[in-house]
Amino acid sequence: MSHQQDRVRPSGSATALNEAYDTALLDLDGVVYAGGEAIVHAVDSLAAARAGGMHLAYVTNNALRTPDAVAEHLTELGVPAEPSDVITSAQAVARLVADQLPSGARVLAIGGEGLRVALRERGLEPVESADDDPAAVVQGYGGPDMTWGRFAEASYAVRRGLPWFASNTDLTIPGARGIAPGNGAAVEVVRIATGAEPQVAGKPLPPMHRETVLRTGAQRPIVVGDRLDTDIEGAFNGGVDSLLVLTGVTDAAQILAAPPEHRPTYVDRDLRGLLTGQPEVTPDMDAYRCGGWTALVRGDALALEGEGDALDGLRALCAAAWAFAGAGVCGLDAGKALASLQL
Repeated sequence: MSHQQDRVRPSGSATALNEAYDTALLDLDGVVYAGGEAIVHAVDSLAAARAGGMHLAYVTNNALRTPDAVAEHLTELGVPAEPSDVITSAQAVARLVADQLPSGARVLAIGGEGLRVALRERGLEPVESADDDPAAVVQGYGGPDMTWGRFAEASYAVRRGLPWFASNTDLTIPGARGIAPGNGAAVEVVRIATGAEPQVAGKPLPPMHRETVLRTGAQRPIVVGDRLDTDIEGAFNGGVDSLLVLTGVTDAAQILAAPPEHRPTYVDRDLRGLLTGQPEVTPDMDAYRCGGWTALVRGDALALEGEGDALDGLRALCAAAWAFAGAGVCGLDAGKALASLQL
């Protein structure tokens, strides 16, 4: 892998990504679908990648639904999938809990059916109340209708000193109407009430990467996601390459300001990026060139000159910003340069 801990510019690839990598580890929300509907170009792009021999695995921090339900939904959208193609943070946290508790242990499950199914698969017994003699508490996304009483049950049990686990700590989740609170927001409620800290399994932490590798057997994987702090950092922590798509929660300004662990290997508009090579960004003294664009730092601002594909302009700007930032966050004014791209 060409994973670079000191990456200062997006990498290029003369080979189409679906040929350079054997497995795409795809996030779902904001990448394949949003609010239950397929994102534009996702269905056709994934079909073409699969037809070219790439294995598609769907890796999600959303613990609400079972792999069977996710695979059924993907198939309905036109993306044929089997339950074995889906890896969830519920599965990762269930393995984490099972490694620490005896088989048959009761676990207070604060979440949806996906969490309960994953716990049972690991030989654990989900229960509903802090008074059901649980040995641990596990919290996963339970959907928009999760009641306040469920957080209270978790707080009662955690305050008694029980070990507390969380499937993931994503503060937000994208939907058809916009960005909504995610499981991380619910975890914060219990954290505030108890002062405790959970063990977390989901992206970007090692338990999720471990679960993914065990279930897919990928040899040359590429992580595909829309979040810098989960998908891209998870790839960084796992030592694999990544493709950030601009169909979810991350915008261009956030990419420019990314610290090293949040810098993707490749950047593209959507999943069509899997089917093409990625243009090289080349340094030219203090400037960086990509396609018809040249990016450089002038004073305390990023500057961009040229014309062509706006994505090439963004790639050039990333190189200039990341080189300037070194190991820190950029802090440069990028407003004028980004406005010229009209991404």
